[in-house]
Amino acid sequence: MRTIKLLGLSLALASGSTLATIAVAKPADVAAAVAATSSRSEDNVKLDESRKPAEVLKFLGLQSGMQAIDLFGGNRYWAEIMAPAVGKAGHVTVWEPNQFYGKETQEKFAAFQAKTPNTHMIVQPFEAISLPAKSYDFAMINLNYHDVYWESAKYGVVRMDPDVFVKTLYEAMKPGGIVGVIDHVGNPGDTRETVEKYHRIDPAVVKADFEKAGFKLEAESDLLRNPADDHSLLVFDAKIRGKTDRFVYKFRKPK
Repeated sequence: MRTIKLLGLSLALASGSTLATIAVAKPADVAAAVAATSSRSEDNVKLDESRKPAEVLKFLGLQSGMQAIDLFGGNRYWAEIMAPAVGKAGHVTVWEPNQFYGKETQEKFAAFQAKTPNTHMIVQPFEAISLPAKSYDFAMINLNYHDVYWESAKYGVVRMDPDVFVKTLYEAMKPGGIVGVIDHVGNPGDTRETVEKYHRIDPAVVKADFEKAGFKLEAESDLLRNPADDHSLLVFDAKIRGKTDRFVYKFRKPK
């Protein structure tokens, strides 16, 4: 009888543990975070129409309690949404290259962090990214991966090795971790020339880079595709800005 009771207790504890895990791993309430416009910056709210954040984060699988990182996130766009969505048990790290980091970014993020304690920012040289190993469940790279192929004397961006950047991210993700990559579609050709001229990138290059590092492409979405964009204009051109053809990739680090 004692053995049966102990077994029953063990099963109950296991069941409770499983239920607790399920409770933590529920989908994040992204729609509510997006709708809370009063707690988000006005300029960022204006970007929602073209970025479809609720749909994108649902597709990528953001969950409450996740440890997330937004790379190149100094404008706080995704952090303003993800921080309340992951909740108090979760955390959002923003990584920003110091080449893109200035007084305005610093001041605005400090004000945001004061209201949103489950966030912090890492500022490092673009070419020397360093992240703690196996730390993140979720990562976002929105419209910036192409910059690892970019060089700019004006902004102090030196020639980099994309493989090093992606491998660093791979090591920073927990097993099973998700990486969402969104970028402007570029035509096939010389990747660095395409980036320099248009700030676009061939989706096949991104897929190859991430798979080479060990990530698996789990899914892709047409949420942000625009067939009217023929990829021939610089993404900052007024004719296409905010309306570029964009791919959305969901990569996962194998468990």
